[in-house]
Amino acid sequence: MRHFLADDDLSPAEQARVLDLAAELKRAPYDAKPLAGPRTVAMIFDKQTLRTQASFAAGIAELGGYPMLVDGALAGIGVRESVHDVARVLGRQAAMIVWRTYAQSRLEEMAEHAGVPVVNALTDDFHPCQLLADLLTIREHKQRLAGLTVAFVGDGACNMGNSWLLAGATAGLHVRVSSPDGYAPEAAMVERAAAIAATTGGSATLEPDPVAAVTGADVVVTDTWISMGKEEEAAARAAVFAPYSLTAELLGRATPDAIVLHCLPAYRGKEIDAEVLDGPRSVVWDEAENRRHAQKAILSFLLEAR
Repeated sequence: MRHFLADDDLSPAEQARVLDLAAELKRAPYDAKPLAGPRTVAMIFDKQTLRTQASFAAGIAELGGYPMLVDGALAGIGVRESVHDVARVLGRQAAMIVWRTYAQSRLEEMAEHAGVPVVNALTDDFHPCQLLADLLTIREHKQRLAGLTVAFVGDGACNMGNSWLLAGATAGLHVRVSSPDGYAPEAAMVERAAAIAATTGGSATLEPDPVAAVTGADVVVTDTWISMGKEEEAAARAAVFAPYSLTAELLGRATPDAIVLHCLPAYRGKEIDAEVLDGPRSVVWDEAENRRHAQKAILSFLLEAR
């Protein structure tokens, strides 16, 4: 049984295959119907959502399936019923389970007991579906992945920082994560990415200086400084992260044709300036659309791999 719980659940060859399939599904969105029946995909949301719910629901429908929305709070997963009991119930009702939740351990427990493929729609540790969309977007605009340099600027100790390290290394990218002291990814995560990069020709490094990180980069990425669950730290984080704001001046250190990614929601004037987010080098709206195509591809891949 294959699941997609973290970015490195896909080998380099499998990641490339999924991205190729995503591109095919984007060109012909209604041709493939692996969920015809319709087969049900359970979508569970414990965290706030817009793009994740919209893109999975639309994508599942385009694949011929039925997106069954499960309200995480109403279900009381882990409170009213244990994760493994919920897994056993949903595994008999749905062909696949998509879960946007907090602890990675909850997702892993769901996968252990569900008996159907489980997909990580976001946890505190990883956001692998977002990274597939990001990589698809870069391929569309740069025509390749391997050998490009990506600078992730901001809170590296979050799910996006971790996923960029793992997925970027898998794709053969040179990933630089630039964060203030105390907000870098854990050393074990960097080592995990470096081990992958050693097999793909990529690299995974930490560069505390945002100017050095962005200099010569082909892709510049940022994310909100206030991840869900960190709202009480907003004021303190704003002061610490101010030098890491993606301004036009900072972007000017990248290559002249560098593109800008942000997984959204974005807070203009904080982690990114409005002139950058809404400017000609921003591809964030392509990136948001590509969530649907990339997720259709990973769902199709997992159905085939069962």
